[in-house]
Amino acid sequence: MVKWKKLAFGKKGRFRGRAEKKGRPLRGESETPVIPINHPPPPPPPPPHAAGDPLLGEIEIEMPPTPPPELDLLDTEPEFAEVDPTARYGRYTEVLGKGAFKTAFDQLEGLEVAWNQIKVGDILRNNDDLERLRSEVRLLKTLKHKNIIKFYNSWLDKKNNNINFITEVFTSGTLRQYRIKHKKVDVRALKKWSRQILSGLVYLHSHDPPVIHRDLKCDNIFVNGNQGEVKIGDLGLATILDNARSAHSIIGTPEFMAPELYDEEYNELVDIYAFGMCLLELVTFEYPYCECSNAAQIYKKVSDGEKPSSLAKIEDPEVRFFIEKCIAKASQRLSAQELLMDPFLRDDGEKIFYPLQSNMKASGND
Repeated sequence: MVKWKKLAFGKKGRFRGRAEKKGRPLRGESETPVIPINHPPPPPPPPPHAAGDPLLGEIEIEMPPTPPPELDLLDTEPEFAEVDPTARYGRYTEVLGKGAFKTAFDQLEGLEVAWNQIKVGDILRNNDDLERLRSEVRLLKTLKHKNIIKFYNSWLDKKNNNINFITEVFTSGTLRQYRIKHKKVDVRALKKWSRQILSGLVYLHSHDPPVIHRDLKCDNIFVNGNQGEVKIGDLGLATILDNARSAHSIIGTPEFMAPELYDEEYNELVDIYAFGMCLLELVTFEYPYCECSNAAQIYKKVSDGEKPSSLAKIEDPEVRFFIEKCIAKASQRLSAQELLMDPFLRDDGEKIFYPLQSNMKASGND
């Protein structure tokens, strides 16, 4: 077995290395191990379908066990793990950043996609929960907008007690990662991103009933640094509002949650509040309510109508005024459509795209 030592540069800048094998150094091609660097092998044929009723538009199957994690990238290639019930998508053990997203491959289109697995033990308590999940998945499959991460497929894996999602992959990172890396966000970039995010929210909110994201934050807004394009992701928790009542379950991140979310009676304007908090983070480089040490302190400040301390640090009055419009009281908060018309976003003459204009509400107020 050849064990590699750390590579170093020689005096003339050439790459050199040594291998330990009977104490003899490498010379020429002798004793040199060949490390193939190839694309992952094509996935094997899908496992046989298990008996059961179709769920979420797909067949329930018994998924193969996940192989052990990789030991050394120099010695092993990404290992194949499983395929989806349609045999179109193959998953490997390689992880895309943090979280549950894994590398997957679309064999039909030849594209890399993201495979996300979410435990459903606490979600599916009864048949009503299962039907609600079916409705949410059917909704996600219909969403098509240039500023929304594409949703391709989903199915329930009963053996491992999780639901699987196949989505578009955005490898440039999130807005939070961009902010941390670059340490500065130009106002022009802020306006451009704002228009794109609001355009995506107009699309979601213009459905009847509206689609509410409920957990919008810089961590799930993805950016393509080369093109300046942003897309809203993590829509797995979004639900359709019932015509007769508002949504009634608390989902979200405390720093980005509107006050009315805690009262469990809210509408799509909670996404506007979260959007305003995203802008606040990008402008000040601080997490909203970072002065608080726990969620209880955040809840008290939000309930008392106290704004994050970082809001006072914004020097540009136009930027601050626009953010204040987004995080105003629910009765005074503007809709995504109204914010797109705000002078702050229209002063550079860039054309704004209005999706589903014929289906939008006439006034934008509820």
